[in-house]
Amino acid sequence: MTITTTPTETVEHIDPRTLIVETNVRTTAPLDPGFLDSIRQVGVLTPLLAWRDQDGGVHVRAGQRRTLAAREAGITTVPVYVVDAGDGDTARRIVEQLIENDQREALTDADRIQAWRALELEGLSATTIATRTGTTRDRVKTGLAVAQSTTATDAVTEGGLTLDQAAILLEFDGDTDTVAELTEVATTDPGYFPVAVERARQDRVAREAKEKVEQEEAAKGHRILDERPSDYHTAPYRVRMLRTADDEPVDPDTIQGKPGVAVYVATYYGGEARAEYYLDDPTALGLTVREEAGYGVGGTQSGPMTDEQKAERKELIANNREWDAAEAVRREWLAQFLARKTAPKDAQAVIAEALTAARWKIADGLTRGSGTAKVLLGIDSQDYGDQIAEYLTAHPNRAVHVTLAVLLGGIEQNTSRNTWRAPSADTAWYLRTLQGWGYTLCPVERIAAMLPENTVE
Repeated sequence: MTITTTPTETVEHIDPRTLIVETNVRTTAPLDPGFLDSIRQVGVLTPLLAWRDQDGGVHVRAGQRRTLAAREAGITTVPVYVVDAGDGDTARRIVEQLIENDQREALTDADRIQAWRALELEGLSATTIATRTGTTRDRVKTGLAVAQSTTATDAVTEGGLTLDQAAILLEFDGDTDTVAELTEVATTDPGYFPVAVERARQDRVAREAKEKVEQEEAAKGHRILDERPSDYHTAPYRVRMLRTADDEPVDPDTIQGKPGVAVYVATYYGGEARAEYYLDDPTALGLTVREEAGYGVGGTQSGPMTDEQKAERKELIANNREWDAAEAVRREWLAQFLARKTAPKDAQAVIAEALTAARWKIADGLTRGSGTAKVLLGIDSQDYGDQIAEYLTAHPNRAVHVTLAVLLGGIEQNTSRNTWRAPSADTAWYLRTLQGWGYTLCPVERIAAMLPENTVE
């Protein structure tokens, strides 16, 4: 079929196998699975730009990927816009190819989710949409979920968040403050976004656990304290520093429901919440205050905390929380990194450095087996036996990956909140190595890595 437009320009449907692809400014023409699937489903929709030589051969000037994909997909004909040109004007060819590639604007995530939503309203399932558009089913499902939420959709269309970032916000739908904070991080410091998300998750778990215990204590008639008292020698007195008439420690169970009981609910690593009991007037219950110099926070505080001490403690708590969140993100990233087919180019140098400069950190993992290494390799650590050796036997071509997992896992399992409080050269080297591989260190990890603040590497 031929559609004539002018005496020298026609739109023709031609077998892609007969087309001649010209030299192109695009030096590579990757045919990703999604693109190929879309060509298989609907063919080539936009005509190729080509010209015909004196022998009848049709040369493709613009559309080499579409041509190659059509051949790969077994398409019998493709639309071709044949113009009056030739192979003598190289400059014209290059200019046209540059314009054709440079001025092509890719669809945004906002465009995609709205289009997928429209297809869903037309009765198409996520599977059908994925098949017909050459997109993965999971990505379409994510996009449709985002489209259902005004908050997540606005984050993409107005905030400029990626589809994956907006999908994460769905976890916090209804929590306006957290959504606003994460949106700001995503737009101003995207490298910190994974840690900010993990921290928000852990904070939510801790907050819910704290609220649950507070409700239980309030039901007993106890007064709930918003802050932990910093002066242990004035009311309310912590029960831990009280004594009975027999000079015995006070059992918290004996004061439950009594008048003047106050409770501060503290949260700990893993989201555990515990009640700390205080009494406004111990003497009313026949109790006395244990008078010991230096009794208090850290064993040295004898009076109320100063503003400077409060600020230091606030920073300590904030950095601990950030470290906990970063630990989860870092280990997940490392597991994904080691799941790649190819080991990092400097793997041998890293292994040598770990076995020498960081040998004390990895010794425990080498002698007793590293549970963290199993996690990094995707091995079920609940199984018994030498799973790492069994994994290596089953995957001999991943010997370098296994070695890295054991060595780096040994270092990783010996990290803790104390890592940032007292940085060491070996752990700092480890964190800088991860950074060199593409991992983004958060501020508290930069402290542990002995790197200056806000330094762009």
